[in-house]
Amino acid sequence: MPAPSRTGLLCALTATAALLPAVPVHAAPPAPALRFGACPASVPDPPAPAHVECGRLSVPLDRSRPDGRQIHIAVSRVRAAGPPAERRGVLLVNPGGPGGAGLPYAVTKRAKLPESVRRSYDVIGFDPRGTGQSTPVQCGPMGGLFDSPGQDPVPAGRAAERVYLDTLRRTADDCAAGAGKALPYLSTTRTAHDMDAIRLALGERRISFLGVSYGSYLGAAYAAQFPRHIERMVLDSVVGPWGWYDFDRKQSRALLRQRAEFLSWVAVHSGRFGLGSNGDAVRAAYQGVRDGLARRPVEGFGAAEFDRAVYRALGRTERWAPLADGMRAYLDTGSTGQLRPAEPFDGAASRTYEAANRAVKCADSHAPTPGRVVADIRRIRRLDPQPVLTGMEASVCAFWHHRPVHNTPLGSAEAPPVMLIASEHDPVTPIEGAHALRRRLPGSRLITLHHDYSHGVFASRGNACVDGAAAKYLVDGAVPSTDVHCLGPGLPSP
Repeated sequence: MPAPSRTGLLCALTATAALLPAVPVHAAPPAPALRFGACPASVPDPPAPAHVECGRLSVPLDRSRPDGRQIHIAVSRVRAAGPPAERRGVLLVNPGGPGGAGLPYAVTKRAKLPESVRRSYDVIGFDPRGTGQSTPVQCGPMGGLFDSPGQDPVPAGRAAERVYLDTLRRTADDCAAGAGKALPYLSTTRTAHDMDAIRLALGERRISFLGVSYGSYLGAAYAAQFPRHIERMVLDSVVGPWGWYDFDRKQSRALLRQRAEFLSWVAVHSGRFGLGSNGDAVRAAYQGVRDGLARRPVEGFGAAEFDRAVYRALGRTERWAPLADGMRAYLDTGSTGQLRPAEPFDGAASRTYEAANRAVKCADSHAPTPGRVVADIRRIRRLDPQPVLTGMEASVCAFWHHRPVHNTPLGSAEAPPVMLIASEHDPVTPIEGAHALRRRLPGSRLITLHHDYSHGVFASRGNACVDGAAAKYLVDGAVPSTDVHCLGPGLPSP
């Protein structure tokens, strides 16, 4: 797509077709109170004078049996900073995943939101069921996922493919044993119902929602179930309306494109990184690092851990230089210190995240067959013999013990106009997902950040065009007359 002109950017941003009707924030039905108090240590304090408070809400594990087993949903709140006359209601926020804990997100994301949004909304965070402090799911060893070093995630040859499938089977067995009867109920649709329970407990007639990455999928699921309970909705870095396995396949191909961009970028800055002056030379250095770690892991850091580091770095351009520096350090000294994440992968939070991620994905959509999993790995290896398959979590669904009867419903023609936001070259949630989802949300608009290569845009990239359009929509209900095109920063400086 050709780059938009700066005049076009300004016109697209300023033209608005309509203002969403305001809903009186006090016209709410009676609802049970959600009592708030002190928060756990995992929730940081916001800058004064703001204050965060936390509570728990009981909801049925199975909503068809409201008197059956109850689970607890952990909820956090930071009240609007402005006077009552400015208050627009509540803004639920979700950081992504599936598997991401959202309790601290009310503080951390709120700190980055435009001031007008902070003044207008009580920001509400919550841990979705199965995550954080909301009845976290446990899957035990997950087929050896937390072994260090881990099994090479890219099987080459029939023997390695058999081992790969056996690992998926053992992971599914571990989750079935760990989660037990709760396993089928850890789905996005059921989390959407939990969101509506939060709405009722807060005494709100409607809610606004900001979802990033998987949070966009959760928002679309809420729109499918409760379209008339939405005031305003911003879906950032959009997951497309596909089954999770198909989404993972699309992501794996986008990661190939992004890695090629990264390797070329490293070559352009050969004087800075010393890994080669052309793409082929840098690719050889990259492969040398991975092959070396596959042959001889360094203190538990092998090929699987390197692929995780690459996966993480490709999603945010500010991580490209540290990845290149880490590769150079390994080739020079054999050290992996600069390639390792700040937090260990096998920590308690990581274990809960990885378990919930797979439980949700496999509860949300149809599963592939084992034969298709192998065939798709072979296809992507024909495109590139060394792909990054770290994000292919839904492959485990081929052996899952509970299969959904249909894919998660997403979007609704009855929902109000939704604001979708996407980075042009995001490899984690490719922009085609935003275009596909908007067809299920009539009247919605798409804000595209062109010349950008990172995941997470609104109140994240520091782009005034994106943040201004999204804030105006949230605060004033201003729906642009056309899609909005904003100019991004391009590739980073090393």
